[in-house]
Amino acid sequence: MDHTPAVDEAVQLQLELAHLVEPNAPEGFAPKIAAGLDVAYEPGSDRLVAAAVCVDIATLAIVDSAVHEAVADFPYVPGLFGFRELPALLPALDKLSTTPDILVCDGQGLAHPRRFGLACHIGVVTGLPSIGVGKQALGRYEPPGPTRGDWKPLVDNGEIVGRALRTQDDVKPVFVSIGHRIDLDTATGLVLKLSPRYRLPETTRAADHLGREVLAGRVGVQDVRD
Repeated sequence: MDHTPAVDEAVQLQLELAHLVEPNAPEGFAPKIAAGLDVAYEPGSDRLVAAAVCVDIATLAIVDSAVHEAVADFPYVPGLFGFRELPALLPALDKLSTTPDILVCDGQGLAHPRRFGLACHIGVVTGLPSIGVGKQALGRYEPPGPTRGDWKPLVDNGEIVGRALRTQDDVKPVFVSIGHRIDLDTATGLVLKLSPRYRLPETTRAADHLGREVLAGRVGVQDVRD
């Protein structure tokens, strides 16, 4: 994004870019490194910290991380978070010394009014496979069964846009939707792999923790890069 669009321009851009989303994983897709992406905001301010944390999918060990501090210049508008957060998330990704195989966003992908949530937006811009894992549902769903791995379709305007997925027994589901270059079955399996102990994936938890620590001044930017 070379300039900050107006709200109506941003909506139009989403509609134009949505057709670029690829709902299939690349041939032979076998991701080893997942990058969790999250943005922490200073209360009462537009100051933010975008965090990218790379996790080894097999061991869940953190192998790389980076942050980018910025001030948001796009307003808080539901459904347009990509325009508010991408300008900071992309530099954070660029600072990584590891190229992730998959991006895991704290937000929506296809489960979006215009089928172009943050996970779709960053996937299309970077060309990397991406998944949206939301805490709140966009659409309607029947409650999944109580057991880890149970899921039900997430439906919006008669279209399946994701899944309500139980990542832990008897815990509230998360809402998984594809972002780019991945299918829903593969996305669901990866989210379960990344969530062995808690409701949210370890990628999301690690990125959220790092962003909050930097925002609070407990971790310096230089420390993150070292």
